[in-house]
Amino acid sequence: MKKTILNILWLVAVGLLMAACDSEGDKFDYEKVGLLISGTEQLPVQRFTVDELPATYAVTVKATRRCEQPVTIHLAIDSTLVRAYNAKHGTAYYPVPPACVTLDDSEVTIQQGEALSTAAQVRVIDTDGFIEGATYVIPVTMQQVTGEGGEVIESSRTLFLQISRIISFYSLENNQNASSNYIFPDDKMVNLTNYTIEFKVYSYKFGNVGNIKRVLSIEGKNEEEANMFRFGENGSAGGDILQWVLPGGRCFSNTHFKTNRWYLVSCTYDGSTFKMYVDGVEDAQASGSGKSTPFQRFELGMSWGNYRNSQFFQGRLCEVRVWNRALTASEISMGFAGVNAHSDGLVAYWKMNEGEGHIFHDATGHGYDMDWTDTWRDDRENGVLVAHDYSQYIKWIKDDNNKVVQ
Repeated sequence: MKKTILNILWLVAVGLLMAACDSEGDKFDYEKVGLLISGTEQLPVQRFTVDELPATYAVTVKATRRCEQPVTIHLAIDSTLVRAYNAKHGTAYYPVPPACVTLDDSEVTIQQGEALSTAAQVRVIDTDGFIEGATYVIPVTMQQVTGEGGEVIESSRTLFLQISRIISFYSLENNQNASSNYIFPDDKMVNLTNYTIEFKVYSYKFGNVGNIKRVLSIEGKNEEEANMFRFGENGSAGGDILQWVLPGGRCFSNTHFKTNRWYLVSCTYDGSTFKMYVDGVEDAQASGSGKSTPFQRFELGMSWGNYRNSQFFQGRLCEVRVWNRALTASEISMGFAGVNAHSDGLVAYWKMNEGEGHIFHDATGHGYDMDWTDTWRDDRENGVLVAHDYSQYIKWIKDDNNKVVQ
């Protein structure tokens, strides 16, 4: 049985090698043993959980069959490989700063008659220099092979260890009395022709269809071309279905959201297609007018007239982001714990993790802070906006439910 498994692995490795041949037509030497870093036969990126420092990850090299003589592999951490990986896969990984990581026992050996090497130890010794919201990887690569009969499988030469940390955070706990609008000055209006809107949402309870629970809206100064998000709209398959009211159309999630868990919702428009992602996975598509959104207004909850009570969304909110481009699926999948506030195309970013006070700070520094002493709402449903100070209704929460694995 073990021999059969090794033979199958060998055939897979040969196929990978043939696919990786360069433009000069180099061919695999069938007399040699294929070498790959353990884990890369599944995915080149593997999670490295860092709970306490120092944190250690054992890296080994596999052979596609038992070695007839000893083979020594020299491993190294090569941060320059991160840029090439990002360019190829559309990701936005950051290399771990050299001072934060070490590689012990970097020379590993596969003994004669064996198919697995000794282990090298990758150690994360510091995270203080990490940028908040950035996702870090450690690229461990086979730099040199000593000994006859071993040949590196190029597609499995490098293992990218993605740093995974458990992060506790504050979030906004919704209060119906805080439902209102913040309107930015005219010089802050941004015409979003291509865009992404993201937020993390946590529900305590859902109603039935028709019992609407509105979360938020990103729109023009006078509510034009709104991107509005709510649960329980008529026409949906349940009160736990999220509706995205988009410029000239609408989109219902296929996901039935559950209570008492966090979700990342990401909605993109690339100039032709509207796409909704839930937890980084494409969930639904829709067509719309193709009109841009003149972003100048943020609505929390449902602020119009007396509807802020009947359409109150009972839950939590954080990580609200507005981008001026459509993110790729790879980029979205990396943003559940947060993003770099200086990411390309990020217009406004409200982490909503202040923990105190009544101002939602824009982490980008672009000037989209929202002060809840200066909000506006249509009290009488007559089109007249009235100023309101709702700062006393801003509530923060941090408990065991507010944790995320980066």
